[in-house]
Amino acid sequence: MGFRRRLNPLSNLLILAYLVRFANHFSFAYGKSNGTQDSITPINHDLYHTSGALLEEIESLVHRHPDKLSIEKISGKNKGYEAEMTVVTYCRNRKENDDRTKLRILLTFGQHARELITTELALRLLSILSEEEFLPSVDRSTLNRTLDRLVIKVVPVENLNGRKLVEDGELCERRNGRGVDLNRNWAVDWGKKEKDYDPYEENPGTGPFSEPETQIMRKLSVSFEPHIWVNVHSGMEALFMPYDHKNTTPEGIPSKIMKSMLEKLNHFHLKDHCLIGSGGGSVGYLAHGTATDYMYDIARVPMAYTFEIYGDLKASSRDCFKMFNPIDIASFNSVLNDWSAAFFQMFTIGVQQMNGLQPKAIGSSFDNWVSIDDYLNGYLMHRKSRYGKKMEVLDLGLQEIRTYFRLFLLSSVLLLFMFCSRISKSTRPIVSAMAL
Repeated sequence: MGFRRRLNPLSNLLILAYLVRFANHFSFAYGKSNGTQDSITPINHDLYHTSGALLEEIESLVHRHPDKLSIEKISGKNKGYEAEMTVVTYCRNRKENDDRTKLRILLTFGQHARELITTELALRLLSILSEEEFLPSVDRSTLNRTLDRLVIKVVPVENLNGRKLVEDGELCERRNGRGVDLNRNWAVDWGKKEKDYDPYEENPGTGPFSEPETQIMRKLSVSFEPHIWVNVHSGMEALFMPYDHKNTTPEGIPSKIMKSMLEKLNHFHLKDHCLIGSGGGSVGYLAHGTATDYMYDIARVPMAYTFEIYGDLKASSRDCFKMFNPIDIASFNSVLNDWSAAFFQMFTIGVQQMNGLQPKAIGSSFDNWVSIDDYLNGYLMHRKSRYGKKMEVLDLGLQEIRTYFRLFLLSSVLLLFMFCSRISKSTRPIVSAMAL
């Protein structure tokens, strides 16, 4: 006690610094001697583009092939937070971009910031579509006949703000620039939390579509009306179909068609390495508020998928870059080659089946019953005007409207309860008087 009293503040700080240094040294030495010290794999810039370089290369690609490719940048803002998204449209004859008889496909990559390999796949697909790169063992004239019947929109980096955080050293970051998981920010079953819910990893935001990125993607799906949607991720090897928020797949023939396509892709191009089925039933946990469930149930996309294109399950949970991205050139090229072939096979199968695909003509029991949440968040936005043009009736303030509606119901119940209680109390003396 006396010794502590005689130390001045500077001495206390020096001793504390020494103890911290000693503890760190001991911890490191102990971990190393027992093989428990995790190494962190940095981004391999010999293989991976920065987000800026990747988007520049895509812009150059578009400018070199204006007959097939077009590009637009879409911005959004919410409560001071801004996001920008690049969207590339492919059509072999650009004049036919608005031809509604073509099969429409919407692909998005990089929704989770740390999954860099997905954005490299976006670049590879666009390079093949522009004919600057080629698929081995594929007849180009046959492929072109398939591509003649398609319009494809590609979002190469959905989560640009989060990606920049990863590039600045936060290698485990999957969320957007203000800490929201974009694949939990959609309307279907939004906000529900499982027992293993991780508030850091799975922050769903303040409400459905609170984030500019998901608002942009929703508008894109409404205006484009895709027949096929694919949300590309990494972390494992899997081909998922709805649903993510429950351990079931949709019922009926559409579901069988979706699964049949996945089985063909897995067998012929992915060496049967992938899990197939619903995300909720296959991955080991339920996910609520995901993009794919929204695309299928609300946007009525006939074929809505989540592809998981790579995962190192042996990597440490702290070594995020290695867990989600191949780190050597052989694995890197293998992932891009195999999945490029799978995507182009999907295009071929889609064209073969397109006569049976009519957006919003198939789906779930949504046609028979619409909850108030789904009604406010999705259904009204997809009603058509008398001229057949899509109208976003409730583009803004959806969450606020739902909140006010619930508050109105709650206040009505409370007022009714108070009114009944008051009547009950006021009638008691009268009953007593009558008894006398």
